[in-house]
Amino acid sequence: MKEIVDPQERTAEVLRLGLVEGEGVRAIARRLGMARKTVRKILGRSPPKPAPVTRVSLLDPYDNAIRSLLEDTPEMLAPAVLERLRPLGYTGGVTILRDRLRTIRPRPRREAFLTLDFEPGSAMQVDWADFGFALPGVPRRVSAFVAALCYSRYFYVEFTLSQAFGSFVRCMDRCLHFFEGTTEVDIFDNMKTVVLSHTAATTRFNPSFLEYARVRGFAVRACNVRRGNEKGRVERPIGFLRTRFWPGRRFKDLLDLNVQATAWRDDFANRRIHEVTGRVPALVYQHDEKRKLKPLANTPFNTDDVFGTGVNKMFRVTFDRNRYSVPWRLASQQVIVRADDEHVVVFLGPKDVARHRRSWDVGQDIELPAHKEGLLEQKPRALAGALPLALVGLGDVGREYFKLFAASSRSVHREIVRLTLLVELFGESTVTSATDEVMRTGHVGAEYVEYVLRHKRGLVPQPPPLRLGHDELDRIALREPDLAIYDRLVSPSLTRDPGPPLDQESREGSEP
Repeated sequence: MKEIVDPQERTAEVLRLGLVEGEGVRAIARRLGMARKTVRKILGRSPPKPAPVTRVSLLDPYDNAIRSLLEDTPEMLAPAVLERLRPLGYTGGVTILRDRLRTIRPRPRREAFLTLDFEPGSAMQVDWADFGFALPGVPRRVSAFVAALCYSRYFYVEFTLSQAFGSFVRCMDRCLHFFEGTTEVDIFDNMKTVVLSHTAATTRFNPSFLEYARVRGFAVRACNVRRGNEKGRVERPIGFLRTRFWPGRRFKDLLDLNVQATAWRDDFANRRIHEVTGRVPALVYQHDEKRKLKPLANTPFNTDDVFGTGVNKMFRVTFDRNRYSVPWRLASQQVIVRADDEHVVVFLGPKDVARHRRSWDVGQDIELPAHKEGLLEQKPRALAGALPLALVGLGDVGREYFKLFAASSRSVHREIVRLTLLVELFGESTVTSATDEVMRTGHVGAEYVEYVLRHKRGLVPQPPPLRLGHDELDRIALREPDLAIYDRLVSPSLTRDPGPPLDQESREGSEP
């Protein structure tokens, strides 16, 4: 047969031979000099598939037992099923068991949900959103407090470094002032600051938060467990925050982050046309919902973090993963720590005993120098690295000397007394050089310093003049008195030697 070169003619010939003449793929390929794969592709015929090989699984004998377990407990996980199959003789692993469970686990029916409708001023939904370790150099997770009015979709957002009760109610206070009122009921997810436990039968709320809600004038409702549809009004702003505000955002600290978030919330998020309602949340809030909110009560409520703890032997209290100093005399006392976003205050009974700037870092030791005043006199060995007032003139040499001396078992107090005496007798500069010379020989001790001063250098003590602490008295200078004038006032006869006493002469004359 003449070789066909044109691709279209070859395709037409293959179709004619296969569909009209009924020839097979092998015969057409041999006749036209083509590959069988090409002929098969043109005719649309796939190669015959081999019959599937049925593999015997180790799980086949236990199929009925697995199905029985899943009928009773559909949510049972593979490791729990594995534990129940072992006593029946199953020797396989958990991987093939997981694959089998995926195929035979009963599928739950998809639940139908009703659209929730809210009247103006009736409800507000509140939730947290986690944004991870986002602040440069700050080892704390950043959280977003988000609250949305259910009718207008007008929402509030604020970033914090803590989800503790004090931080939470302070965010609530700022949120309520932003909305300029409260709704009838506030709906919360099952956060521990609001809900202590939640079962199908009952919900146990945090008593402290219930008191806060009573003071502010709103009712509290908790969503059911794993029912995200019940708080969709706040979930949508959280998703909007993650996708529209957060990507590519740069900030230097928490304040900068909140400034940017506030501007974005007020200038864009609350002024956009809402994708569900088709209306602008800020306008709906201003004209329809704001007047329906209940005015805020003027009753005060303390929103501080309150924590009872003990003072350790280093006169520190531990609060929120940092340590804060208190006066050293309060060691082992029980105190109350109160903190807001800016300050940490320690109380002993009703008395304020310590006040610090709050640290939002982790593992920091915050100390006020005044809190250890007087402790060095009680603990002389603590003077290592520090100098008493009388020896301040020894400078760096003295500080290094006492660091070395504190490592010995000798009395630091006695050493201070002896070196202070040497300073008074020989002067600060001389004692400093002698101390440095002693340390160069590998020794410490006042006796070595005194040996260098008295014997090696041959110095004579020259104590400084007495200072009375009064300028006029200290400037008085008196000359050395001339005692010879007293000799001129006495008769010469009285100055001659009177000889031995009379009783001695009589005794000498009576001797033979």
